[in-house]
Amino acid sequence: MKTKTGKVYIVGGGPGDPELITLKGIKALEKADCILYDFLSSPKLLDRAKPSCEKICVGKSDKLHLKEQGDINTLLYKKAREHKRVARLKGGDPFIFSRGSEEAAYLLRRGIDVEVIPGVTSAIAGPESFGIPLTKKNKIQSVGIVTGRKSDPGAAIDAPACDTLIYLMAVANIENVIKALRNSGRSDKTPCAFIEKATCDDSRIVRATLGTIAAEARRNKVKPPAVLIVGEVVSS
Repeated sequence: MKTKTGKVYIVGGGPGDPELITLKGIKALEKADCILYDFLSSPKLLDRAKPSCEKICVGKSDKLHLKEQGDINTLLYKKAREHKRVARLKGGDPFIFSRGSEEAAYLLRRGIDVEVIPGVTSAIAGPESFGIPLTKKNKIQSVGIVTGRKSDPGAAIDAPACDTLIYLMAVANIENVIKALRNSGRSDKTPCAFIEKATCDDSRIVRATLGTIAAEARRNKVKPPAVLIVGEVVSS
């Protein structure tokens, strides 16, 4: 049974280009009384908020957590009880290697009405922005989106048997990602590419092979956020 509180919209802000958010996402931001936003969501999206909207940064990165996840959950609940409409703006898609599903579950357990608005993930937009197709008819017919980092540092990275693999959060853990790909039987000649800051004005691509991608990433000083693409599509 829902209490008489506001509604929370968990909004996928897209991969970086502010024009890649959905129309439904924009409408949620425009109507919001309060927006809690991440580092990876484009700052330009906040311009769509009404003047009276309360804006709170709850961003997290490898070296900086403005708020821990438990605090974010609590704050979302608090703001939902204060306001009619609350938008939780997240980079990419809120349910792909994000904590959006946890936030939604936390709020629903407490009787808060939640609507999830999907977003364009960098796993798809990044390669496509450089003309890299993730599939090809009758040739490349499977895609896997994989985390390049796990909460347990000792946990093995996954390398599923897909024609194309997309790794998110792989920059700092590239050596372990390479190890997993080699253990899966992939050759050092397998084409790879890092796409840094996908779809942003300063986005760039670093192409290499499985055997050279770590060295090329270091030489080119690749930094997060970056998407790693592995497979023949890179050389298409």
